[in-house]
Amino acid sequence: MTFTEHANEIFLQAIRDYHVTDSVDAPMHNPYDRDTIDYRLYLKCWIDTVQWHYEDLIRDPQIAPEEALQLKRRIDRSNQDRTDLVEEIDSYFRQQYSQVRALPDARLNTESPAWAVDRLSILALKIWHMQEQAERPDASDEHRSRCRAKLDVLLEQRTDLSTAIDQLLEDYEKGRKVMKVYRQMKMYNDPATNPVLYKKS
Repeated sequence: MTFTEHANEIFLQAIRDYHVTDSVDAPMHNPYDRDTIDYRLYLKCWIDTVQWHYEDLIRDPQIAPEEALQLKRRIDRSNQDRTDLVEEIDSYFRQQYSQVRALPDARLNTESPAWAVDRLSILALKIWHMQEQAERPDASDEHRSRCRAKLDVLLEQRTDLSTAIDQLLEDYEKGRKVMKVYRQMKMYNDPATNPVLYKKS
């Protein structure tokens, strides 16, 4: 089984588990050992799934302003958790390939493997929810047909992205690419670099 085949199974498991309650307040019960990549993959998709539903909720035109502000704060925290976790996953990959000697003509990649995995997790969510729409009994035939066509594109996209990630990991393993990770330097969350925050201190 390739890395992405395994990851896609875990993503589907996390999405299914979330939809048992379908509540953004439901506690996560991660079935994997904390120190494993499986734990991080499950947590990654759980965070993405909760945030997907935050984004649905905040688009309610009837939402009260106070509730919308609280939800925006939750989305901000979720985004930071997501970024931190991507960096953890990249640390795992960097450790995996730390002993590989890069070939003289080794190249760089435009993004780290964990950010590609981030896109794969979100793609799993798009597929789940598009499948829901393609099978929605209260929707019109036209709506379901349109969503089935979109679902086909998403499934093809998942195949292509999975292949690209597995090829990238093979390139790291063989020394054909050099893995470099640049940490996300988000300034607006840092009270030392966000002028709105440091001017108040």
